Amino acid sequence: MSQSTVVQDTTNFSETEVVQCPPTDLWSDEPPLESDFHRDQISLLINILRELWGDRQDVYVSGNLTIYYNEQQIKSRDFRGPDFFVVLGTENKLRKSWVVWGEDGRYPNLIVEILSSSTKKVDRGLKKELYQNTFRTPDYFLFDPDHADLEGYHLLDGRYELIQVNERGHLWSQQLELYLGVHEGVLRFFDTDGQLVPTPAELVSQGRQRVEQERQRAEQERQRAEQEQQRAEQERQRAEQERQRAEQAEAELERLKAQLQQEAEEP
Repeated sequence: MSQSTVVQDTTNFSETEVVQCPPTDLWSDEPPLESDFHRDQISLLINILRELWGDRQDVYVSGNLTIYYNEQQIKSRDFRGPDFFVVLGTENKLRKSWVVWGEDGRYPNLIVEILSSSTKKVDRGLKKELYQNTFRTPDYFLFDPDHADLEGYHLLDGRYELIQVNERGHLWSQQLELYLGVHEGVLRFFDTDGQLVPTPAELVSQGRQRVEQERQRAEQERQRAEQEQQRAEQERQRAEQERQRAEQAEAELERLKAQLQQEAEEP
């Protein structure tokens, strides 16, 4: 499935030379995911970053997608499909696969592999060497869901160095400028303050909660205003009662004065 390009030799006008160019429009060729958890975990990471970076056009986020890194490996079927990966400094668009020679030679900046009993040996061995020596991927993380364990490596002087956990048990990704950590048995992202980066569903839920909180605050304000109005009315009524009592007392006093005067004038 190679494409051919005809190049004319303009120096001596000799016969044309055919140069074979490897294809760049290739379908992904990944096997089915091993479990529902693997599928959901990959989708979770993809959806979180796509939501977080929704306004960015210079990043590609994907997972369980084939990375083709040379034509010979197409023929020998020696290519890789990381569970989750991020490429920075590239066009944000949908792709059938990641073809390195069609992407200006770019490899992923970050890769995450989700371990299983059948893949952990390859993920810690063959893949780790490939990502270190060929891909030169700066950040590589391995998540073991069976033990809720996360380990990470950063490329330093051509070799992967273990990333140390912080006080919260999170690992820093220099490429994403985010922490990775385990939350309720699932791999999640955390911001520089250690706050959980929400999923799209959590953002919707948080929005609903904020709306409900605003509704409750408005209702409380309405009730307080109503109570203030009731208290003001009660004060008005008490003032009116006091006025009426004062008028009655004054009238009674005037009546008594008149009576005393009348009695004093009688012979």
